Amino acid sequence: MGELWLENQFRNPEGNPYYWDLVVLEAVRAEENITLFLNTDVHEVEASGSPEQRRIDSVTGWQMGSERRIRFRSPAYVDCSGDALVGHLAGAEYMIGRESREDFGESWAPDATDSELLGSTILFYSKDAGHPSEFVPPSFAVDISQTDIPSRRVIRSDMRGCAFWWIEWGGERDVTDENELIRDELQGICYGIWDHIKNSGEFEGVENLTLEWIGAVPGKREYRRLIGDHVLTQEDILSQRDFPDAVTFGGWSIDLHPAGGVYSSAPASRHWFSDGNYDIPLRSLYSRNVGNLWMAGRNISATHVAFGSTRVMATCAALGEAVGLAAAIGTREGLTPRELAGVEFWRMRAAMTRADSSALGLRHLDPSDHALDARVSASSTRAVLETTPGGEALALASDLAVVVPVSGDVLQLEIRVGAIEDSVLALDVHGVSKARNYLPDRVLAKTTIDVAASDPAWLRVDVPLPARPAEDGENVVVVLRADDRVFVESSDADAPGLSFMRRRPLESHEAWPLQFRHWKRFATGQGFAVRVRGVTGTFAPARVLGGYSRPYGGPQMWSSERLAVDANPTLDLSWDAPVSVHEVQVLLDADLMIDLVNLHHHWTPDRIMPTLLRDFDVLVRIGGRWSTLQKVRENRHRRVRIPLALPIAIDGLRIVAHATNGADHAHVVGVRAFGTPAAPSSQ
Repeated sequence: MGELWLENQFRNPEGNPYYWDLVVLEAVRAEENITLFLNTDVHEVEASGSPEQRRIDSVTGWQMGSERRIRFRSPAYVDCSGDALVGHLAGAEYMIGRESREDFGESWAPDATDSELLGSTILFYSKDAGHPSEFVPPSFAVDISQTDIPSRRVIRSDMRGCAFWWIEWGGERDVTDENELIRDELQGICYGIWDHIKNSGEFEGVENLTLEWIGAVPGKREYRRLIGDHVLTQEDILSQRDFPDAVTFGGWSIDLHPAGGVYSSAPASRHWFSDGNYDIPLRSLYSRNVGNLWMAGRNISATHVAFGSTRVMATCAALGEAVGLAAAIGTREGLTPRELAGVEFWRMRAAMTRADSSALGLRHLDPSDHALDARVSASSTRAVLETTPGGEALALASDLAVVVPVSGDVLQLEIRVGAIEDSVLALDVHGVSKARNYLPDRVLAKTTIDVAASDPAWLRVDVPLPARPAEDGENVVVVLRADDRVFVESSDADAPGLSFMRRRPLESHEAWPLQFRHWKRFATGQGFAVRVRGVTGTFAPARVLGGYSRPYGGPQMWSSERLAVDANPTLDLSWDAPVSVHEVQVLLDADLMIDLVNLHHHWTPDRIMPTLLRDFDVLVRIGGRWSTLQKVRENRHRRVRIPLALPIAIDGLRIVAHATNGADHAHVVGVRAFGTPAAPSSQ
């Protein structure tokens, strides 16, 4: 997903959904091992074996435009159909509807099992025609003035597409058997909402608006969920349970909608947030009774409540990435899904590392990477982590917070602080509950700063910290306590490892029961001016060897000094004896803290992430002499692969940075020197 988001940001900065389709299609066509059969409806399955031990022999589809009936035979199958039709026809065990509270011990489950589902949705788009445009509603348009929709839902004339996610209905019906009825009702609702916008007289500036597109196929949110060796539950998500076979992660809240959709008196959605991202195990991604069936998407092995989080599309796509890799490895090595998720999971971990998979807390331990045994040095290392003052005063009307990495036992912090009268600023330093989390948890230390009445100035405080478990990582959360007399200076610049939040007091409500909703992250590129000194350990050159390839308890990268000081930052890896290398990989900083979902409601100005190296050279040392392996120019990707047709024996590897895409420092997340060629499944 990271690769797709980056490509979409470059090609499609405005978030055009048609261009997004093109990004995805081109990514698929670029994979030489994929044969694509578009417009092919797979609806026949041949399977054999007992109900407890089934196996798919073939699946058959009808390719509509070419009028071809195509049969597919394979050692393994992946059901990403959403409705789990292939699994159903193969005899795979599944769940549908809502499980009872007692079934899995879930507080958000109903008292008794029922058949209610999340409903289906149809969206529409509008545009300015440049001249007056009338709308005459069809006879089947719903008169929403006779419903509670206008009072219970947000409707604005500038809303487009996904902003109408709440146009939902059909969860009290059979969303498959009555699909056509649901479609008709949803289209009637869409036309009714558009009639309300155009003709009710309640909206200004709508004269030139015209309806550009309306969906023809209901977007189902829920149907069958296939049962695997593990059923993901509410508690797995909220407790962020650690799984030995974790292959990817989810980050959305548990987001459940009323089955009655727009006609329900209940809120359009209710959310329950965990403290951070949660793992999804491989055991939830294959059928427990069909031995060669994997699944990804909204039909994975999860309860209705847990599915409320895993069903969102980026998570579904990350599941597809994990399962595609697993199915390839299992097929290549002759392993069943259950074997791969168990004693053979080390193969999956190695392939995930090599593929730069979307998994948190995945420590790189693959012995085929000779870089793990290398010595590493750099021309410079970042010693101060800071954001640039932006000139605007931010009043401490509520608590503000900043996540910072600390590589020693003392937090050396400076903040641009001012006051309208002499005051004392109270600071609390919190640990986090897990290395992957960014919310304040237990208090580690408390301190104060005397602030004289003045404009903002740099004020320093050194805070000794108690010993913390290594698994907590380096991050701490500094909370500036609210004080109406004190203000901090804004910042318009990001820095790796820093994340800013504002506390928002909220009324108690069952839909927002956890602290996460109280802490709201600042928009990308915004925060307040801080400096953190003594962070050389956080950005040490050794960070590029092994470790983690994504932020985990800290930034997890090497960072040079400013390019104004070190114009061509250099990383050197060396070995006492030559090592045989088949492939070199360089992992770069794509600033994973930025939300690139421009298809919905986020917009990021940079088409290419400024933190990525743009121009750099990769050199190797053979027999004491350096030679250029590859010159990389105009780079906009996180992972740069240099596969070699034949292995070479090297005793040194060097990365020389010449330019970034805008950042003031050179960042490198990882350097790999694999001694074996890449298998097709890990490219």
